[in-house]
Amino acid sequence: MKPKTNHKGIRGLGKFQILGEYFFSQLKGRPIYDPEERRLGQLRDLAIRWEGEIPKVTGMKYVKGVQAHIPISHIKEIRPDRIVLKVKFADCEFIPLQPHEIYMGKWLMDKQIIDLKGSKVVRVNDIKLIWIETAEKRFLVPAAVDIGLRGLARRLGLEFLFKRRENHLVWWQFIQHLEEKTASLKLTGERSQLDQLHPADLADLIEDLDYKTRTEFIEDLDVETAAEAFAEMELDTQVEILEHLDSRQASDILEEMPPDEAADLLGELPEEKSDELLNLMEPEEAQEVRELMDYEEGTAGALMTTEYIALSPDLTVNEAISRLRQLAAEAETIYYLYVLDEKRRLRGVVSLRELLISEPVTKLQDVMRTRLIQVHAHDGVEEVADLLNKYGLLAIPVAGDEDGKMLGIITVDDVLEILIPDRSSFETFSNFFTSKRAMK
Repeated sequence: MKPKTNHKGIRGLGKFQILGEYFFSQLKGRPIYDPEERRLGQLRDLAIRWEGEIPKVTGMKYVKGVQAHIPISHIKEIRPDRIVLKVKFADCEFIPLQPHEIYMGKWLMDKQIIDLKGSKVVRVNDIKLIWIETAEKRFLVPAAVDIGLRGLARRLGLEFLFKRRENHLVWWQFIQHLEEKTASLKLTGERSQLDQLHPADLADLIEDLDYKTRTEFIEDLDVETAAEAFAEMELDTQVEILEHLDSRQASDILEEMPPDEAADLLGELPEEKSDELLNLMEPEEAQEVRELMDYEEGTAGALMTTEYIALSPDLTVNEAISRLRQLAAEAETIYYLYVLDEKRRLRGVVSLRELLISEPVTKLQDVMRTRLIQVHAHDGVEEVADLLNKYGLLAIPVAGDEDGKMLGIITVDDVLEILIPDRSSFETFSNFFTSKRAMK
């Protein structure tokens, strides 16, 4: 066979000849014999050293409970039914597991990998190994991980059922160096690709990770990205992550979240933990969240967010558009602009559509709608839902019970999350709106 200089999963070894290709699940359990047909044991695991781009197998664990290995250099050939050594048992040189080495089966098999193309978490079901020979020596090197169904079936001894299905391999050149034994495997370019994912997809990925991996994964994200993904997760997942996350990082994420969602989350934590995180937040943001946490559950005050766009009635349309550009990134919604007087009482509402079609020099007080639909902080969720449904609103303002000052807004999606927890069910949606029509 003519020596090669490259292979999909192998780099940096110069010219080499391929002696054989195997999967770890096929080698595991294979008996090991010396030249005198003496059986030493069976392959229980492979010790590997990961120093460069590609790990190299250093030894074979052949006896249970003993971390002494047969060096790979002792292998003469790998047959379908056995592994044959080139030295007698009496002449075998056994080597211990080194501090910088890991076991392939124990530490790489079943590792989680984030498949960004499919926006999902997959597992290492098998590992493809290549037995190669260079001018100096022989190597057994991992070339790829198998994350497909056929790889799983192979481990279970059922590969014959999936012979027509291709192996789903991730070549080793696309896998980052494993920094810690317990860390999940990462793909090269993962950081830049994560920024392109929708927060909901990112949240799904994080929820699919095991609890040990979630914290590590979130720590690698910037605060804004982490907060956007956090807002898309189930509440119990948010709570679990916050309890394991570094307190400083947890408070940074809470600051980036909408105040109403941060308040809901902190309300699920033990009081001591909640107070700790609030004290680490910026005072202004922490005060907003504390005020929202004071409202009784099931009221408009508990549902509202304080992130809305408030403008003066004296602004022109052109000035309002300029102000909108500055404030839009921090607002929960930009479809309604709320016109407030000097005492922060609501005087009118301008929709984004009305703003865009109005003359640039017209003042907001001349285009705003003064027939106000609003709720008070202690009104119930059902009342809020009725008004949103009746008037077809995307958001509704919340006023204080005594002074009438505008406190915040409630968006329709926040109401739906309370009244219809399972919004993925069409039947649930149908029942909700049917009941609403029946109530009219």
